[in-house]
Amino acid sequence: MLKRTLLAAAAALAIALPAEAQNRIPVGHLMDNSGATSDVGVPYGQGVADALQWVNRTRNGVAGRQLDVSGFDYGYAAPRAVSQYQAWTGRQRVVAIQGWGTADTEALVRFVNRDRIPYISGSYSAALTDAGGKSGRQGVEAAPFNFFYGPSYSDALRAMLQWAKQDWESRGQQGRPKYVHMGANHPYPNSPKEAGETLARELGFDVLPAIQFALTPGDYTAQCLTLRQQGANYAYLGNTAGSNISVLRACHTAGVQVQFLGNVWGMDENAMKAAGEAANGVVFPVRTAAIWGQEAPGMATVREISRISDPSGNAYRPVHYLAGICAAMLMVEAMETAAEGGGQVTGERIREGFYARQNWVPRGFEGICNPSTFTNEDHRGTLRVALYRARVNGNTAQGSVGELMQAGTMRLEQVTTVELERRRDWLGW
Repeated sequence: MLKRTLLAAAAALAIALPAEAQNRIPVGHLMDNSGATSDVGVPYGQGVADALQWVNRTRNGVAGRQLDVSGFDYGYAAPRAVSQYQAWTGRQRVVAIQGWGTADTEALVRFVNRDRIPYISGSYSAALTDAGGKSGRQGVEAAPFNFFYGPSYSDALRAMLQWAKQDWESRGQQGRPKYVHMGANHPYPNSPKEAGETLARELGFDVLPAIQFALTPGDYTAQCLTLRQQGANYAYLGNTAGSNISVLRACHTAGVQVQFLGNVWGMDENAMKAAGEAANGVVFPVRTAAIWGQEAPGMATVREISRISDPSGNAYRPVHYLAGICAAMLMVEAMETAAEGGGQVTGERIREGFYARQNWVPRGFEGICNPSTFTNEDHRGTLRVALYRARVNGNTAQGSVGELMQAGTMRLEQVTTVELERRRDWLGW
């Protein structure tokens, strides 16, 4: 009798486990924790991972179903991302993916269209915003399943150039300001290059020949001397913070005077500490309505999420961590919309969930996540670009980022917010 009871219990467990597994919602999470962009990939990916785990713990997943999140560090190698995508769609049948880089995200556009899987990327390439394929731009194809949180690289650069023109005039400078694009010859830093240079000319800048530097740290003294020789006034740093730090240090040492404009991944609190006073004055876009340590209605929720990977609650979270949370929560709420009324959580229904709201802020994240609006033709979620300036006024070698921010040795100073026009000719570009 005992043997029969144990066998029955084992059989019931064997049936229950696959049923529970089948009831979970499979999600892919592509990360760069070890490659060329890991300096910013780590905090962003941690924000995504913590938020999804928090949803499982505190909200019992989506509509009572746990999220089965499969994380993969692809080391910023696009072929590995494509291979992992095939594994996710083959064995696990993921219904959505939190992605990362520009080269891999753009390479997967046709795949996610074919498989109808929403792909929420850390790439903000404007080419991903033409959901309906109506831009008519060469090389830009319809991307109805691609989404991202925040302004595109191109729109963020357009906002910085508009600010730069006003900055030039407000300081009483004479003549035409000189603008230069800097970065690696790679899809990510190249993404907004043409858009930025075109608008710069429209605004009355002299556009200088682009200056290349690798995505990895190195000695970029030669690039700084070229900046000085060209007489550049405004320079866009298209790479992530790791290699930008090398440029900032080299230019600081060489005494090169130029206003650097960082792309959204080009500057953060960690980079400020690493670059020290060389980072002082860099202007760059921030995607969230608040930064770590500021008061906002949703900050208590963000701190709860932070404790997922930092139970002590002592870690300072840079701007990318908060943006990762917002990207994850947009996907979660789109899933919740898909599940309403007992609906299936499929890729197509999740995509429709992204269109269900206007000026969309995930619940509980008011004052943290800026509003987003997506339509089936235009995936420019926002055209509002908040610009901040890095301020460093002392030695950053001693103390943690949190301690330096608390002491005021480092701070992020809001400069302005630019509301861009939703120009049709800027869609997908």
